[in-house]
Amino acid sequence: MSTAKKFAGQTAIYGLSTIAGRVLSFFLTPVYTRAYSAKVYGIFGNLYSYASMLNALLAFGMETTFFRYLNKRPDDKQLIYNNSFGAILTISALFFLLTFPFAHFITGWIRIDSSTPFAEYILYTKYFIGILIVDALCVIPFAKIRADGHPGRYSLIKFLNIVIFVSLNLFFIYGLPFVIKHNLPYTRWISGWYIQGWLGYVFISNLITSIVTLLMLMPELLKLRPKFSKALFFEMLVYSWPVLVANFSYLINENLDKILLGKLLPVNDSATQVGIYTACAKISIFLSIFVNAFRLGAEPFFFSHAKNKNATQTYARIMNYFVIAVCMIFVALVANIELLKYFIKGKDAAHTAVYWSGIGVIPVLLFGYVSLGIYMNLSVWYKLTDQTKYGLYISGLGALVTIVLNLIFIPYYGYMASAWISLTAYASMMIMSYIWGQKNYPIPYNLKKNLAYIITSVILVYLSFNVFKRNIFIGNALLILFAGAALFMERKELKAIFSK
Repeated sequence: MSTAKKFAGQTAIYGLSTIAGRVLSFFLTPVYTRAYSAKVYGIFGNLYSYASMLNALLAFGMETTFFRYLNKRPDDKQLIYNNSFGAILTISALFFLLTFPFAHFITGWIRIDSSTPFAEYILYTKYFIGILIVDALCVIPFAKIRADGHPGRYSLIKFLNIVIFVSLNLFFIYGLPFVIKHNLPYTRWISGWYIQGWLGYVFISNLITSIVTLLMLMPELLKLRPKFSKALFFEMLVYSWPVLVANFSYLINENLDKILLGKLLPVNDSATQVGIYTACAKISIFLSIFVNAFRLGAEPFFFSHAKNKNATQTYARIMNYFVIAVCMIFVALVANIELLKYFIKGKDAAHTAVYWSGIGVIPVLLFGYVSLGIYMNLSVWYKLTDQTKYGLYISGLGALVTIVLNLIFIPYYGYMASAWISLTAYASMMIMSYIWGQKNYPIPYNLKKNLAYIITSVILVYLSFNVFKRNIFIGNALLILFAGAALFMERKELKAIFSK
């Protein structure tokens, strides 16, 4: 039970930092929806969708590769660290040379709102190029902190990152207007350059935060050495490129819909639709937080525990409780959707109505995250057996589903089609990973029990949202019923755990 205890402890620490950071970030959503119209917020969502996909490209799957090679070659830790960081540094330098001089042409491609001046859009593009490069340089130092077993330091830096970002946003959106309105010191100087309601301040805040985070990682950066192994470098690239494609394919599933909404819908409406979809998707962040916190704790744990004789039983037990937890969160969020929707309230009744018109996508997106979380749990098999090509196949097929179906259905059904297609892609990936995984690396998952929890949660969510029309009291009664039933079903296992 000590291994499970260690896993739970690491996941709790990573989870707390992730939860604290993401919750603080989530509280920026009402700030943005009150400060910006759905059309302007659509630009925000569209640009961050591009950024998320390019982040994966710059990281090149090196985070997973770093952990795998530490496990394979424990005597070459320094060399692995040098090579991993060197790969990302090289890719980042090439990215800068291929993008920054051509920001004008890139802006012409990604622009979705003709009412925003083109010169402003070019600035947005340049800010994001800087953000992407600085964030990429942080990937391996953060991975080293996790590999060295310092979740506290990892959590502190991540937490400070979010605090700085949130503070800068509040400073630009509320602080400076307050100074100007009350004619406080430096009002004349601030009035000379400050632009009320300018979206660019969000991106400037992000760039400053990324730079400060890189500086906080200086102790890890100073541990880099010029020692380099060409043979190891190419061996790591061979391992990482399928991981890169798999990660990129996953991010296509996560972000391409917002990009295609901007491209396929009428130009006078596309930015608004992207804004509605992006804002409503923010409510699913709590389930996303749990899935991400699990991944942070699980990946290094799975690799380090792989040689234990009872490894597969441990993985199966973790899956059991993961499914229960993720289904519980799914039901809880939908049960309280009438409260959570106030986080995407606009500056007046008309703007609020625009944002709330998309609430119907939330249960669908949430179930998509349930499927994604289970897929991430299942994906341990191809990483542990060095068969990352299967990750490529699975994510590639999921991305193909996302691309083809969005191209077909977005022009007819808009963002609602994107939500259902996202769920379809993640569910397909989950099923494929289970089938191939049981053939190549059998893990004794309790399939009947896990399916029972998943199906029950879907039924309860349907009743809460559609039949009882989001009634908060009935929804929470269903949640309590589900939690009580789960507690009763797992009572023997829980008693055994707590007794030790």
